[in-house]
Amino acid sequence: MSSKPKTTRMLLVRHGSTVLTAEDRFAGETDVALGEDGAVQASLLAKRLANAKITAVYASPMQRTMRTASIIAEPHGLPVQPFDGLREMSHGAWEGKTRAEVELAFADEYAQWQEDPFTFAPRGGEAGLQVLARALPVIRDVVSRHPGETILVVSHKATIRLVIGSLLGFDLRRYRDNLDQSPCCLNIVDFSKQKTLQSRLTLFNDTSHYSDALEPTNESRLSKFWCAEQADAALVDADDATL
Repeated sequence: MSSKPKTTRMLLVRHGSTVLTAEDRFAGETDVALGEDGAVQASLLAKRLANAKITAVYASPMQRTMRTASIIAEPHGLPVQPFDGLREMSHGAWEGKTRAEVELAFADEYAQWQEDPFTFAPRGGEAGLQVLARALPVIRDVVSRHPGETILVVSHKATIRLVIGSLLGFDLRRYRDNLDQSPCCLNIVDFSKQKTLQSRLTLFNDTSHYSDALEPTNESRLSKFWCAEQADAALVDADDATL
């Protein structure tokens, strides 16, 4: 009689906010430090997870992810193990620029990226497909190391959205339209190995450790589709006010 498969629980966390997060700049491979607000967010998440039986901590090697992971890992006395495959998408020539600056200076590239960020890469940067090709093997690797345990993984906005979208079987050409990740949000993914590795998302983009659960989404963090929807809604509100 075969034994019941052991479930590995992954606490998948985006790093806390940085100065470039607040300025809405492309900062994939830019190694920006965790901001003061980001450190507070991480401390509050550390308090929330203090009683979780975390056995290992992994993170992207960038400053903002390593610092976030270190803050959360401190109550557990665990070291942070860096994995290069967990780093953020490189935006190439767009790095450090605001979305408005990119749209003006790289209009054709930006339009193609908006249409399909999974297969199109900015000049000198990465497509979502390349990011997933390096990140997903890391996820599978760390899960295989910890059967039946709870582990913490700290990564980045695009990388996490691509991993979760892949695990859920989404059309990843639309990952920027359909999935969001707030700074220092908590996602929980359970993994079970039978004949194949199965996964189940049980919590997504949760920031209740530092914000009102009903706080409206900052649409500027999402794709241009949602920014346009927000603008249309504002126009409707203005029209309604004149009636």
